[in-house]
Amino acid sequence: MHAPRFWSDPPGRPGAAARLLMPLAWIWAAVTRRRLNRPPEARLRVPVVCIGNVTAGGAGKTPVAIALAQRLAARGIAVHIVSRGHGGSLAGPIRVDPARHAAAEVGDEPLLLAAFAPVWIARDRAAAGRAAEAAGAALVLMDDGLQNPDLAKDLSIVVVDAGFGFGNGRVIPAGPLREPVAAGLARARLLLAIGEPAERAAFRAAWPGLGLPVAEGRLAPLATGMDWTGLRALAFAGIGRPEKFYATLARLGAEIVATRSFADHEPFEPRLLARLEADAAARGAQLVTTEKDAVRLPASFRPKVLVLPVRLELDDWAPVDDALGRLLPARLLATS
Repeated sequence: MHAPRFWSDPPGRPGAAARLLMPLAWIWAAVTRRRLNRPPEARLRVPVVCIGNVTAGGAGKTPVAIALAQRLAARGIAVHIVSRGHGGSLAGPIRVDPARHAAAEVGDEPLLLAAFAPVWIARDRAAAGRAAEAAGAALVLMDDGLQNPDLAKDLSIVVVDAGFGFGNGRVIPAGPLREPVAAGLARARLLLAIGEPAERAAFRAAWPGLGLPVAEGRLAPLATGMDWTGLRALAFAGIGRPEKFYATLARLGAEIVATRSFADHEPFEPRLLARLEADAAARGAQLVTTEKDAVRLPASFRPKVLVLPVRLELDDWAPVDDALGRLLPARLLATS
């Protein structure tokens, strides 16, 4: 499913569709509030850091999880990641093995994250957390789960796509919010706004005074030595905001001759891939996609596609390190 356009309306000025759906939004918010009032099923003996958001769809949580896992692992901290495994068929708890598992079994995000840290998936997040702790985790990163009460959290970081912000500020289905902004931020200790400088400035203007320390950064292409200048590309993506991927590719100098956008986590069926390949050939273009989409491709198809990886670049790590410093010895965070 693609997000309705009215979800992107300016906050404070809901259109007719949003107003019509408000009664359902009140029910959604009430159900979420009641679920979150439930006591956690488990509290681990090691710190649990949740990387979540208050909007449906992509906000950049996976690059944040990668960046935090790498930063903490570089300081000798045994980081494990837990995830629901959205889009996968396995109930878990099970450790993701990229050599054995496919995205259809464990989900695309866990499969991508498993290249950077041990990843455990389970429909029951508490079970995944216990499995990670038993396997030697010194810190657990919870990929998504701000609205999931199963596992007690010691620190929650809310990630927001600065280019989209909180949309029209309304709860599903009247808007993109999983819960009201104030309610979600009240359970967090840090807001991480991701976007280009102009997007972040616009976000600050639209949503002032959120009452949390804020870290800001952008998703930057990973230096791979690939020269994208002049490349005729047919770009395709099934992520929360595929237009951000297309914009990044264009900034690198690629000539985007066509784009194909799919729903987040959408499986790439053989007929769909055959159509993509035929479209690219007819236009004399190279297929290009994201890292997250690439892990859903069959192994036989991957050599036909170029992948544009991105990584999180923060303007200043101090707000993140300050939040983590409450959980970890200061000496472990001393190296920048």
